[in-house]
Amino acid sequence: MYAVIKAGGRQVRVQEGQQVEVDLLSGTDDVTFTPVLLVDGDTVLATPEQLSGVSVAARIVGQTKGPKIVGFNYKPKSNQRRRWGHRQRYSTVEITGITRGEGGD
Repeated sequence: MYAVIKAGGRQVRVQEGQQVEVDLLSGTDDVTFTPVLLVDGDTVLATPEQLSGVSVAARIVGQTKGPKIVGFNYKPKSNQRRRWGHRQRYSTVEITGITRGEGGD
């Protein structure tokens, strides 16, 4: 069984026991994600009515940083130069369970 969850504007396919990097989450405890899709063998749940009782539980394991992105803006003949950098922060979460509620058929 796997689910597709929405986390931070992106959709991620997850299974129980898997560790996934999502956008930075506050706190250090358990979180719950709302799934967009649930596949259990031949059963596919995709509509909001079918997914009403489905939830994906996860535990925040830690925080990581993405790769450093370096940029440089330059405008000729006007002495305008700007060097900038960015490093995205992520939370690593471990999927602890995918539960199907009563609305899951």
